[in-house]
Amino acid sequence: MKFLSILLLLLSTRIGVINAFGRVVGGSSTKLNNAASNSPSSHPSKVIVTGAAGRTGKLVFAILNADEQFQAVGLVRTESSGKKLMHEVKCGLDQVVVSDVTQLDIESEDGIPQGLNGAEAMVICTSAVPNISKSSVLKALLKVPMNVIMGEKPFNFRSLRFRYRPGLYPEKVDYEGQKKQIDLAKKLGIKQVVVVSSMGGTDPSNFLNSIGKGKDGSGNGDILLWKRKAEKYLVETGLRYSIIHPGGLLDTPAGTQQLILDVDDKLLKNEKRSISRGDVANLCVAALTVGHGRDVSFDCISREVEDGIGPVPPTAEKVFTDFLAEEKLQIILCEK
Repeated sequence: MKFLSILLLLLSTRIGVINAFGRVVGGSSTKLNNAASNSPSSHPSKVIVTGAAGRTGKLVFAILNADEQFQAVGLVRTESSGKKLMHEVKCGLDQVVVSDVTQLDIESEDGIPQGLNGAEAMVICTSAVPNISKSSVLKALLKVPMNVIMGEKPFNFRSLRFRYRPGLYPEKVDYEGQKKQIDLAKKLGIKQVVVVSSMGGTDPSNFLNSIGKGKDGSGNGDILLWKRKAEKYLVETGLRYSIIHPGGLLDTPAGTQQLILDVDDKLLKNEKRSISRGDVANLCVAALTVGHGRDVSFDCISREVEDGIGPVPPTAEKVFTDFLAEEKLQIILCEK
């Protein structure tokens, strides 16, 4: 089960980016421009969700889309993912923009995708995603019987090999791509940025940093270090921020387990270090509400509800509110 949790973490994060179906704007982005939205009488807060076609980003977008106090705009990488998002979340054409954030040029006249002006916040859910080598999985499976006989761990996860697609490796997506999204936020006058990052950034030797590298250490890896470098860039911009470091992401129902928040990778000491994507999405929304106007960086996992808490665990908003009251400070380490 531990192997499956880690494997899900690696394979299920989606790389979100920005473009659109209608006319081309500056050659690199377009806007879904056929439908008019039915705005409520009150003024909802416009929030851009990047990586909205990914599993976590889609959940964030869906929650915001269903809440009348928000006007959600989802940024996705391809037209097909945009169409799928519209179908699954039941949103309008005017709520989806397709654009590659790694190619954004906010200094040019046409460099900013249409439909984003007036946004007050941005939730960044983009991330580089490695592809697993099928041959390495086969080799690991063939070794299971002998490992069992030898009394070793049956499946050696560390023996698996991963590769990033050309141009979609951590430095390009998690650092350069996030920097461009942050610069876009500044250009648009956005005041608050929420980032879904990852735990483990305080340890340069974390296994996740080895993914994409050869045995000699060469290659395009260091995903956690590039994520932390982008976080440091965000902190130094002066924008209000909430940086969320979840443990292993699981496709399980939200709100069924007790959320645990802490700082500086202390939660890595726990045997179970996973969390539902839905709970992470709820924490993103909590960051936009109770976390508005605060600068905070934290780690999060979940565990079985403790005795005495009751059948229903505290909401993400309640847990986040209590955490803010503790005023813990997380150090943004960057070794790159």
